[in-house]
Amino acid sequence: MSRVTLGIIAFFGLAFVLYWQAQIKRSEMDAVQIRGIERPDFVADNLRTTEFNQLGFVESRVSAEHMEHYASSDITHFTKPIYLIFPENGKAQWQLSADRGQLNKNTSKVTLENNVIIDAIDIEEPLQSLSTQAITVDLTTMIGTSQEMVYIKGKGFIIQGLGLHADLNSQKLSLLSQVEGTYEPH
Repeated sequence: MSRVTLGIIAFFGLAFVLYWQAQIKRSEMDAVQIRGIERPDFVADNLRTTEFNQLGFVESRVSAEHMEHYASSDITHFTKPIYLIFPENGKAQWQLSADRGQLNKNTSKVTLENNVIIDAIDIEEPLQSLSTQAITVDLTTMIGTSQEMVYIKGKGFIIQGLGLHADLNSQKLSLLSQVEGTYEPH
């Protein structure tokens, strides 16, 4: 064999080895990308669900335009969710709505984002409406928290503040800072 023939064989051999390594690396990257995309275990449109506590009382009612549940993380994502919250006494007192929501069953927390509105069901409640951009509600303790600006409307008053801590069972609410308000008696 001449040097030219050996050079050609060496060149094609090297090209084959480099091609083979590139293909192995590409297939590894594809496998990583496929594993990185988690698909929902089930989806639902125009969802309506009712959850009961251990005593058989209604704990919450949820409706949403769209829902996706991921069993591996036990997280459910909602589009346009509406939650009816039933504190200890079993009567619906609050309706929570938002553009997006997420329920984490492991922590029993609901996070609502974008145009969050909490309305009192009873028109006799002193606090009628609360709005913010994000809130997290622990369904076990019925405590809601937010770090966003919060706007509250009630009978004869309007209040705004930064941050919120609300106990829905005892109906106590605290704005954390930058609180401003107006009162207009009837």
